[in-house]
Amino acid sequence: MKHPKNVFLIGPMGAGKSAVGRQLARMLHLTFLDSDEEIENRTGVDISFIFEKEGEEGFRKREAKVIEDLSNMDGVVLATGGGAVGDAQNRSNLGARGYVVYLKTSVDQQLQRTARRKIRPLLENSDRREVLDALMTEREPLYLEIADLTLDTDGRKVNAVASEILDAIA
Repeated sequence: MKHPKNVFLIGPMGAGKSAVGRQLARMLHLTFLDSDEEIENRTGVDISFIFEKEGEEGFRKREAKVIEDLSNMDGVVLATGGGAVGDAQNRSNLGARGYVVYLKTSVDQQLQRTARRKIRPLLENSDRREVLDALMTEREPLYLEIADLTLDTDGRKVNAVASEILDAIA
């Protein structure tokens, strides 16, 4: 099977990027990477702590460095953070270095999926729906700008989404 040397998953928090990415990497026999996990591995602290100490700007600088490094690798499936597309250089790197899949999901689905995991710095101490609506309005044009493929993940199983990506790149 022919496939791109890299697949990059973009989309909002709760879209299923990490879960789909792990499954897709298994199917393609590639290495799975998660930019948020890599930031935590490099710093030794969780994302919430970085946001608390350095703010979103400090986190985004770290994220840009990680995406620069990871997108330069070959043979990876990379799940990016939801806000990674906010940086023009990240968009350029992702778009130029691999096949970009936008995993799209509704705000309702995001609310359900992010309720399970409380470590979401942008959703702390805020109206979650209002924040997610605002982020979607801001980021969706950026996701669409670099996406080679857009898939809706609402109500779908991880394996079905990964299989659809596999079919698209085969």
